[in-house]
Amino acid sequence: MTDWATPPPDRCDLAVVGAGIVGLAVARELAHRHPQRSIAVLEREMEVGTHQTGHNSGVIHAGIYYLPGSLKARLCVEGAQEMREFCEQRGVAHETCGKVIVATDRSELGRLEELELRGRANGVPGLRRLDADGIRELEPHAAGIAGLHSPATGIADFGAVARALAADVGGVHCGCGVEAVQERERTVVLRHARGHLEARQAVFCAGAWSDRLAVAAGAGTDPRIVPFRGAYLRLVPERRHLVRSLIYPVPDPALPFLGVHLTRHTSGDVLVGPTALLAGARDAYRLGRVRPRDLADTLRWRGTWRMARRWWQTGTVEMRHAASRSAFVRAAARFVPELAPGDVEPAFAGVRAQALGRDGRLVDDFVFSRTGRALHVRNAPSPGATSALAIGRHIAEEVGRMMT
Repeated sequence: MTDWATPPPDRCDLAVVGAGIVGLAVARELAHRHPQRSIAVLEREMEVGTHQTGHNSGVIHAGIYYLPGSLKARLCVEGAQEMREFCEQRGVAHETCGKVIVATDRSELGRLEELELRGRANGVPGLRRLDADGIRELEPHAAGIAGLHSPATGIADFGAVARALAADVGGVHCGCGVEAVQERERTVVLRHARGHLEARQAVFCAGAWSDRLAVAAGAGTDPRIVPFRGAYLRLVPERRHLVRSLIYPVPDPALPFLGVHLTRHTSGDVLVGPTALLAGARDAYRLGRVRPRDLADTLRWRGTWRMARRWWQTGTVEMRHAASRSAFVRAAARFVPELAPGDVEPAFAGVRAQALGRDGRLVDDFVFSRTGRALHVRNAPSPGATSALAIGRHIAEEVGRMMT
């Protein structure tokens, strides 16, 4: 549980920075493996799961999209099953509702086949190809020439998962944004908003601020986090019947974004989105929010301009989606033709903490690194929430090797 009454400790054996779903999963796994060790979790906000954990579509991904052999592929497939079991055990809202990936043009058929091959190589259960009739059988209001059905894809309330994890961990100290890091021979000293903490080992799961804390601990600057704002619309209640489960387009394999899609949420909403617009702040939940340091970090990074040169056409489309509700809805109407601008209303926005290399490459896989007595989660966007429990196990194994 979050702890305001008790002052944060001055010392502990293991410190975890960040109380999003990944940081809490790491802390829970460490507590399970090392019950004799003292563990402290420092969170900069006033509640757990405030950022990416609480601002997403809530999809439990099955593992279709990711390159076989990558960390994403392995940890997503393992983590999805663990996440479903955790939700069941803890009474967290979830549903294995399935997903249909829809091809609307013959040019997409090769990519659809590649997705099927990746999914089977990754061990995703139950995948099957669909023709146009098969799509309509599962999603009567969808239209396409071919599809791929993933019955193992689901949805969950990840905010509730984070709160359940925090209850397992115990003392999670909020309002403790880490401001400085000093690695010593035998300890790591974290100066935070409510004091300082000296730990034998530390794990940084700081999401949008992960690169800054890694650099503060002595890591290199590459990759850098650049924030992408993703805005969602939702279907008005009388049009929710247009979507039974999850409906996705065939994505561009060169990008880590999946395109505009339609997803049922555990709240009952049907979400449309998200956009993917380069943002002026790492917490740009409001469209006009700009933080000078965040913007400067993005614009000074050479990789930003290299990315822009390569993907300017994609960026133009995303700006059009952000500026025009009609254009946004048309993107989803490609595979649900009955959708019209009057069928939607504003929902919410999230910010994806995307690692960007100096070479302009959008880093696709999870990235974990080490400095002295600290481990850093440098990139864990989607399917980070799906994979959280598996990531926690992976990080805990690395910490165990550090402790020997």
